[in-house]
Amino acid sequence: MNTRLQIGVTGGIGSGKSVVCKIFAQLGIPVYDADSHAKALMTTDGILVSQIKKEFGDLSYHADGSLNREWLSQHVFSNEARLEKLNSLVHPRVAVDYENWVGMQTEVPYVLKEAALLFESGSFRLLDKIIVVSAPEAIRQERVLKRDKHRTVEQFREIVEKQLPEEEKLKRADYIIVNDDVTPVIPQVLKLHQEFISVK
Repeated sequence: MNTRLQIGVTGGIGSGKSVVCKIFAQLGIPVYDADSHAKALMTTDGILVSQIKKEFGDLSYHADGSLNREWLSQHVFSNEARLEKLNSLVHPRVAVDYENWVGMQTEVPYVLKEAALLFESGSFRLLDKIIVVSAPEAIRQERVLKRDKHRTVEQFREIVEKQLPEEEKLKRADYIIVNDDVTPVIPQVLKLHQEFISVK
């Protein structure tokens, strides 16, 4: 039984989850980035690869085994029901991978799991506490458009609409880190870090 504290970090697109997690990482806390692990598992996890091929066909992958993102974006990512189906295959494999990862983290007071869809995927239920990183939508939009040159305002809006509303996330949060370009983030992280390492 793993008694180490497991903390989730989530927030809307452009809220600054990764920035917050980098600060925790500087403090020596291991961070599991669910989104990048999910991308990797779609090509490295044999069970998941065969499930995706069975559900969406061999065209989901290139001959070299890499993901056929162009095909998937046309046939899966743009179709809500198919995207839900894909997520229902990916999330359980990420959960297994995360569990294995946690088992390998020794000599640390707690671990973090960073995920955009922590509430939506249901994985928050397996964690002890949830931090929501919050920023006004206008600031988030500005950050995303600056960071992702290929994205449009419409695409940003689409992503926001697919995620749980900000008010709902804040209601469900155990802790909130405000990242509004005014409130300093580091003191907020340090305060939580002190609280987490003091939990016995």
